[in-house]
Amino acid sequence: MEPPPSPGVGARRKGPKTLPTLPSSAFSPPNTGTGERFPLPASPSTVHPDIVVDAHVVVSDLDPTLAVWKKEAGQSLGGRIGGVVLALPETDADKLVAGLQAKAPGVPILSLMVPFQLQAAQHELPAYASGLSIPISLSTSFTQVTPEAIDSLKWALSQGRPVDIDVRAALSDPAFEGFEDLLSKAIADLPSVPPIILSSVLPPPHDLSLSIVKLMKHPTYRAFQSQTATLSLFPELYIKFLPPTWNAPTPATPLEPTSGSSETDSKQLKEWKRRVKMYLGPVMEAFGYQRIIFGSSPSPASQSASLAGDWYEIARESLAELGVEQEFIDAVFCSNAQKVYGS
Repeated sequence: MEPPPSPGVGARRKGPKTLPTLPSSAFSPPNTGTGERFPLPASPSTVHPDIVVDAHVVVSDLDPTLAVWKKEAGQSLGGRIGGVVLALPETDADKLVAGLQAKAPGVPILSLMVPFQLQAAQHELPAYASGLSIPISLSTSFTQVTPEAIDSLKWALSQGRPVDIDVRAALSDPAFEGFEDLLSKAIADLPSVPPIILSSVLPPPHDLSLSIVKLMKHPTYRAFQSQTATLSLFPELYIKFLPPTWNAPTPATPLEPTSGSSETDSKQLKEWKRRVKMYLGPVMEAFGYQRIIFGSSPSPASQSASLAGDWYEIARESLAELGVEQEFIDAVFCSNAQKVYGS
């Protein structure tokens, strides 16, 4: 029996999706009267996934051994790594692939993300993608909807491999409806649809000068909540949990407080986690833990510095502080990526 068609713009306008809700305990402190029979949950600082698959590592042909990423990852992330998904550059990708084949990086490579242009009129897989022992996936960026974009995305999906889309456009209401239309038309008539993974939407671009109190009622945040619920209606969609484009470097996360750690640094770290959780919560409620995938490299369009180990700690603690179970942590940081990219 053929699967039902994926929802499009028309389906979205029928009414909001009924979403599961997080428990109130995720947003409130524990009861101080809790008895010994109900022990407090483990501190978020101690909750780690057993294994981590980093599903977004951007590398260059100058670093086929992943030396820079390994240094940035540190022991906290690097000591748990079970695999990586490498995002190949748009130029000289063949050199990097040759380097990877000549010099084993010492880290299991789950997939190579092969770039393609969404606005191009014709497509074919590059020569270096044939005969690889490593599975490939495809990656592109979205800025606007054109007839070429629809045909390009349909071509990519017809390859039967995961497709990453870096959403680099500000999704106003008209732009979002266009993006939704792009997805609907691209998957139409395909006998099967591989996973589609969106990045630069968790967390989305954001103005750090806007206070959290104002952000909660801001039109952009309410639009984010609505758009997240709508996108979750596409069963093929996954969301990547990447360092945000916030025009500021990702705060450092020392393993232990030191005399050199300033009060300002500590406040900045807490502020980032509060904002990350504001965006993470609606995605968790709409997509569930089965469709969120961790990655340590920001979008190539980002101008903000971010070290892999620092983002891992912020992402992990933000997730743990929402009161989720270990199964959720392991899925976001490992098994979801294995399911999407590993087959």
